[in-house]
Amino acid sequence: MDMKQNTYNISGQLVDIFKKKIYPAEVVVENGIILSVNPVAESAINTRGYILPGFIDSHVHIESSMLIPSEFAKLAVVHGTVGTVSDPHEIANVCGMEGVDFMINNGNEVPFKFNFGAPSCVPATIFETAGAALNSNDIEVLINRKEIKYLSEMMNFPGVLFKDPEVMKKIAAAHKAGKPVDGHAPGLRGAQAKEYIEAGISTDHECFTIEEALDKLQHGMKIIIREGSAAKNFEALIPLLEDHPDMVLFCSDDKHPDSLVNGHINQLCARAIAKGIDLFNVLQAACVNPVKHYRLDIGLLNAGDPADFIVVEDLVHFKVHQTYINGQALLKDGKSLIESVASTAINQFSCQPVMPEQLAIPQNSYPSDQGKIPVIEALDGQLITNKIYVTGKTVAEQWVTDTANDILKMVVVNRYNQAPVARCFIKNFGFTSGAIASTVAHDSHNIVAVGASDEALARAINLVIEAEGGVSCVDGNNEKLLPLPVAGLMSASDGYLVAEQYTAIDAMAKSLGSTLSAPFMTLSFMALLVIPHLKLSDKGLFDGDSFQFV
Repeated sequence: MDMKQNTYNISGQLVDIFKKKIYPAEVVVENGIILSVNPVAESAINTRGYILPGFIDSHVHIESSMLIPSEFAKLAVVHGTVGTVSDPHEIANVCGMEGVDFMINNGNEVPFKFNFGAPSCVPATIFETAGAALNSNDIEVLINRKEIKYLSEMMNFPGVLFKDPEVMKKIAAAHKAGKPVDGHAPGLRGAQAKEYIEAGISTDHECFTIEEALDKLQHGMKIIIREGSAAKNFEALIPLLEDHPDMVLFCSDDKHPDSLVNGHINQLCARAIAKGIDLFNVLQAACVNPVKHYRLDIGLLNAGDPADFIVVEDLVHFKVHQTYINGQALLKDGKSLIESVASTAINQFSCQPVMPEQLAIPQNSYPSDQGKIPVIEALDGQLITNKIYVTGKTVAEQWVTDTANDILKMVVVNRYNQAPVARCFIKNFGFTSGAIASTVAHDSHNIVAVGASDEALARAINLVIEAEGGVSCVDGNNEKLLPLPVAGLMSASDGYLVAEQYTAIDAMAKSLGSTLSAPFMTLSFMALLVIPHLKLSDKGLFDGDSFQFV
């Protein structure tokens, strides 16, 4: 089979999701389009395995992979992913329109189907410092571009409920352009959820319980089941697929490079099958529903479709043997055929190194009640945190870390302007020594760090400041840094090399005593104010329930 020819055929066991049948068939491809799909005799099959449409990640921030889009694609095709629905919200919060253009342009350098949205919440809130802002006029310009497929997650659900004029203009611009609006409303239920959905918001990937998801489903909202490196909602929500196969999609939301090396949407398919979910329901969520909902230019194995399909070894583990996008073979012997492309970094970074004394917390500067202080309780596998009160430890009229009780100091440093360092305490990182820091800090991507001492914290922070972006880990004389020169979020290096480097620094972070499954990913969400209950921005400790500073 000469892939350089304009016309070729592949035959195998074809999985027809629409007819809910599996049968031997030949797929004829001409100039990147499926010319025909024809049943054949078993003896005529030329490919071992099952032919099915490619997988789609229905909501992902490419930036969270720490890879530029071209490198993300290189890793994703190995797992049968042919396209993504991608919110460039992270880079937009750092670099604005220039950031969105970077993602689109770099994604266009490789044969992969990125489908970008117009970021609806830049900045995400007024309670932190971001590097850019996109108003309703900017959104109107973006949403009318052919490369922009939808309005990205509307995190400002209070703005929707209170009909904030700027928020409503953004939603109206999307509706006028005939493009869907993604939602983000964790915990919203009942009349408020109904009102939010009736504003024309069509999906949510933030459901933590099946009860919440069912509440939103009854009002016509599609539910995207998320399983990423930090937030994991698959176990809670997968039963939805039994009764609502046309209303469920799969996504990763945020996936670190080491996780992407190991698998992608194919892993969710395998896990769903292992739970006894009907094969065709699983593939409808993984392949069909995203194409239909977002009106993507991605083929579904019908005559006349783009030739976007995969060949898997079986329908249990979904190990991928071949991936085709627009008829082009992108996988051979388990190796990606997408090549790296040159990229020029963009960034926005302006802050000076910090001194340990800048991280001190005087007793009279931090809220307390009879010795009890508010502490963020991080939860493994969740973006939400708990707000707890614990007896604080003091030395020389300062609140200090208490490693014996796992009460560590967390700080956020404004990366865009010189400003005082925000400080608080956090539980469940488990470090007995050392510190970690990161310029990946949703949503404004200031510098966030957690550590067992002010000296270690300052060293970890200064490593990423010197690199103008990255993740760092220090312990005694040992230190590691993974530079992220593209907006302080991504590396332009080979994706597999970045995954190796991340694996090493992640292991070092865990060696400090952490039992978190992904310490850096968890850390990156500790400044995410739009997810309750207690978070820290560069402006201070924030209560996500009352929407005000503590």
